[in-house]
Amino acid sequence: MVILKEPDISSPVDCPYIKGEKFIQEYFFAYRVNDKEFDEFLSAGWRRFGLFFFRPACGGCRKCIPIRTVCSEFKPTKSQRRILRKNEATEVRLSPLRFSDEIYRIYEKHSRIKFGQKSDLSHFKESFFTPAVPSAQSEYYIEGKLAAVGFIDISRHALSSVYFIYDPDYSSYSPGTFSIMKEIEIAAELGLKYYNLGYWIRENSSMSYKGNFSPYQTYNWQAGLWTDGDCAESDDSEGVSQKKQIK
Repeated sequence: MVILKEPDISSPVDCPYIKGEKFIQEYFFAYRVNDKEFDEFLSAGWRRFGLFFFRPACGGCRKCIPIRTVCSEFKPTKSQRRILRKNEATEVRLSPLRFSDEIYRIYEKHSRIKFGQKSDLSHFKESFFTPAVPSAQSEYYIEGKLAAVGFIDISRHALSSVYFIYDPDYSSYSPGTFSIMKEIEIAAELGLKYYNLGYWIRENSSMSYKGNFSPYQTYNWQAGLWTDGDCAESDDSEGVSQKKQIK
């Protein structure tokens, strides 16, 4: 691993996830992070975009909870099985990271229509095509046309979702839910134990879907341990001791 900037703490800014809260993060910049090193970071609640590694450091607020699905035990729900049937003809390919104008057009359209945001080509490349850790992309083809792309990181024991983009014209296929199920399947085929979905915030309705892929584990910041199910954070360790703890 090559450290470009030692860990530091950011200045507080308005929280993008919970209105009225302030957001502070611990961060550093690095590359050539191998799968074992990255596994240790994931296991301690870190995420990354490009060369930028980060995790929340908001003092008393620990509402950004890392969540991961146990791949070998995942069972789709009735509604998820319907989505699988709807996508029976969707072709899924796992590919090395590769930029293309077609992928950027999907990103631009997704950002504009879903979030009302403008896109920047250089920022897009820096965020998703800088291989600081072992990475890949999942590609989804509907009737032969590229409809969606998932950017994923690969650690010693986990597949980690970085970001997912899709052409909004294919919204009826529920591409977000479908991609998670397929990437869980890919992780299992690679012999990986976990599929990391990033941070889950109970108060944020746009993140509620992350709790729909069971069985899952959540990270208790206070104890520094993963627990089965929803780790209800508290100021004491009593609640943690009542759950199975996973290092």
